[in-house]
Amino acid sequence: MQFLLKMPLGRRRVSNVATRVFLCLAILFSSVAGSVPFSPAHAQGRDISFIRDTEVENTIRFYLQRIFEAAGVDASSIQIHLINDSRLNAFVAGGQRIFINTGLLITADEPGEVIGVLAHELGHITGGHLSKFKGTIENAQAAAIAGMLLGLGAALATGDGQAAAAGATLGQQIGERSFLSYSRANEQAADQAAMTFLDEAGISAKGMLDFMHILQSQDRLYSAGANPYTRTHPLTEDRILFVQNHVDTSPVSAAKLPPEYLAVHLRMRAKLEAYLTPKDALRDYPVSDTSVPAHYARSIAYMELFKLDESLKEIDTLLADSPKDPFFLETKGDILRRSGKLAEATESYRAAIEILPWAALVRTTLGETLLQLGGEANVQEALDNANIALSYEPDMIRAWNVKGQAHQNRGETGMVLLTQAEVAHRKGEKEQAKALATRAMEALPKESASWIQAQDIIYRADDK
Repeated sequence: MQFLLKMPLGRRRVSNVATRVFLCLAILFSSVAGSVPFSPAHAQGRDISFIRDTEVENTIRFYLQRIFEAAGVDASSIQIHLINDSRLNAFVAGGQRIFINTGLLITADEPGEVIGVLAHELGHITGGHLSKFKGTIENAQAAAIAGMLLGLGAALATGDGQAAAAGATLGQQIGERSFLSYSRANEQAADQAAMTFLDEAGISAKGMLDFMHILQSQDRLYSAGANPYTRTHPLTEDRILFVQNHVDTSPVSAAKLPPEYLAVHLRMRAKLEAYLTPKDALRDYPVSDTSVPAHYARSIAYMELFKLDESLKEIDTLLADSPKDPFFLETKGDILRRSGKLAEATESYRAAIEILPWAALVRTTLGETLLQLGGEANVQEALDNANIALSYEPDMIRAWNVKGQAHQNRGETGMVLLTQAEVAHRKGEKEQAKALATRAMEALPKESASWIQAQDIIYRADDK
């Protein structure tokens, strides 16, 4: 069943609005907490596949901006993780981490539906429900959750990351029942917090109510109790009636979100569907649809299906109207790179990071492309971009790999070993990290900054 909303929005207007939104929020959203080290875990269940994409992550943070302010929460303290799963689900775990299934984002017709769900999840965080959960569960499921969260850093970092479909699959199995199942009281408390946050932010709770009705209808498509969201967040008539009563009485229920919210929402849905199910995207966004989301979806879907000429034509149509849109530029770089036009791809990536200098994923992809091109100047530029990317996301394994390859191309053995030690440390491979750091210290100038960095890895591996 498809839930895509078709709206014939003008190409120039939507694209420019969306670009302004992302640029205005670029500095605000540039600081994101790093991932935790890797540690393996084992449980029975489904594979969990995480995805990374700068635009989608930025859209979620854009949705949450006013909610964060209403809740008095530091936006940089909340980590957002996207799970490649078509089912409706979102949950919080491991401190201040919000996990969102792509199925929820694609299914939601309106941004208010996603905002309502996220406000509810933030209610769990601010209500301290996670700490209460930790205090009451001491079993294998709790261990499985802990293992999954420890493994998350490496799982996210080792993904391709240049686009929404570039997912990293966690090596272990995590059962659905390992997700937090909150008590009815906690659900009611999170709903109450969400209503408060939404009112303070001036956002109608109608979106949250609409999502609850979607959940009711979706339950009929699952076997009894198998809907992942209602399993972790029991959906009762009392909860629906509570939100309905709030919508009926709240002074902001009639408030409308600014048009840029819908603009970025439609782009995000089009992008996700195109990467994850390109054939479906071409069906849902036919060439007769000339909206910005449709051109965007077709450009990505064609790329995924290796129809690269058609893909380039679609993205060029968007760039003709919005030449400074960083995500259109990034997508064009991806298309050109896949076409083997590496030099042209680097120009698109450079243009994107001029607009979004903090976009670590884009910088890393640029670095990889430069290394493919080769040459002393390109290797130096790749190294520079890797270092900048790591200053924003110090646990991104892909960026460390670019850095290590650049040092190897320059014949800098000590720095290669140091970089490998950093990677091992971030994967939780303590003994390997210590061995590599020790070898790095032997190859680096004594007491230099890099030598001290290697020494620090040994101390950290020994938990000193």
